[in-house]
Amino acid sequence: MLHDYTQIRESLKSGKPPVISVAVAQDREVLHTIKLARDEGLAGAILVGDRGQIERIMGEEGISSPAPIIHETDDEAACRIAVELVKSGDADLLMKGLVNSSIFLRAVLRGEKDSGSKGFLSHLAVFQILGHSRLIFTSDGGMNVAPGLEEKKQILINGVKALHSLGIELPKVAILAANEKVDPKIPATADAAALVKMWEEGEIPRCLLEGPVAMDVALSKDAAIHKGIDSRIAGEVDLFIVPNIEAGNMVGKTMIYFAGAKMAGLILGAQYPIVMTSRAENAEGKLNSIALAAAISRR
Repeated sequence: MLHDYTQIRESLKSGKPPVISVAVAQDREVLHTIKLARDEGLAGAILVGDRGQIERIMGEEGISSPAPIIHETDDEAACRIAVELVKSGDADLLMKGLVNSSIFLRAVLRGEKDSGSKGFLSHLAVFQILGHSRLIFTSDGGMNVAPGLEEKKQILINGVKALHSLGIELPKVAILAANEKVDPKIPATADAAALVKMWEEGEIPRCLLEGPVAMDVALSKDAAIHKGIDSRIAGEVDLFIVPNIEAGNMVGKTMIYFAGAKMAGLILGAQYPIVMTSRAENAEGKLNSIALAAAISRR
């Protein structure tokens, strides 16, 4: 069981730290994060971006040069170079800096295509909630807007594999919907039932899966008992699969602003973990995302 980000960061302090390739690195919080990662022994880095801006920011912030710098002022070119560094083995992880997500992801997808990879990219959000005994994972509230059934299957598989890599051997997974009954007027319930059937047939291995599941049952064993639902995951869910990006976004922001959750975010499905947080995310959030990506890359 993963209790918090500190546990993950402590587990990474033995062994060789991975190298992060940072695309368009001229960002204050990114540079602070890279310094923190270096100081903690979590990761090294290669910075790709405008050398003048990177060095100016480091000078203003009193940051000693934390990593080699590859000078490139064009954002698209910088993203391509950052991707190539990971593909060539010079770096282990990829991180988005001060660049539009669409430009960054276009470079990622081009790199995957050039490598012959058919991976499906999805977003995994991770939350540490005060008073909760373990980390909570949700997907996909950050990338795939309105996934169909096959896309939801890939989102689910990506998430389960990531949790395996983090040492959760049999993740408990809830396919979220408005209620627990299949209703043709609520497509998410039908998709959830179809995913459970795939799981029963062995297409989604090494997890304990239930759906459709309403959020109250996913979060509370008492709610399941009150509703007369016999659930093996109620109150103990590790991974919440949301029906669409709006639901995932709302769940995430509710956890952050109402429950004081600390969030980290990753892109899964490429040949390497990708750190892609909001440009407004602070250094601590970015550092937690790096720690998660590093932990996944070690498995």
